[in-house]
Amino acid sequence: MNSLSISGATLIFAATLGLSLFGLYQKPELIGRLVLRPYRVARGKDIETVVTSGFVHGDLGHLLFNMVTFYFFCFPMERFIGGTRFLVLYALGLVVSSVCSIVKEKDNPGYATLGASGAISAVLFAYIIYFPFSTLLIFPIPFPIPAFLFAIGYVAYSMWAAKQRRDNINHDAHLCGAITGVAFVLVTDPAALAGMLGAF
Repeated sequence: MNSLSISGATLIFAATLGLSLFGLYQKPELIGRLVLRPYRVARGKDIETVVTSGFVHGDLGHLLFNMVTFYFFCFPMERFIGGTRFLVLYALGLVVSSVCSIVKEKDNPGYATLGASGAISAVLFAYIIYFPFSTLLIFPIPFPIPAFLFAIGYVAYSMWAAKQRRDNINHDAHLCGAITGVAFVLVTDPAALAGMLGAF
């Protein structure tokens, strides 16, 4: 029986890929229905989009980038911390990043956001706490960089980009997801921080 069980990460991966591709190429109105619109949610409408928006993407590039990141970090984290803790971490990253968007954009009726980036950021930063010296290959940097250096640069860039508002990327969601991932590890496994600091 256990050999036939499907992991939570596998289900999330398949659902995100399937819904995103179906919405992009077969039923575009599905994406419009599942996207998060903070103005509406703040007024008690479409509450479910706090979660559903994390399962659809705006274009193929957005989807592929998130799914590649998911593959390399979410599956290993699920194996490392266990299925239940992984699902809680992913769900918290998704919901908290959505709430951050709602708080910031609640009075902007034209704003909408979607994608799994906030949830994946939570998992990525939890991974970095556990494995700070693992190396990441980030395009277009032509060489691997330590995970902890990536974390510093990621947070700094997200804070700067969120203030600039020069693109359509929800940097606030990325940042809130990252903070959620770190907080999750500190609350559920306080020794992990000591282990990370002791590694330096």
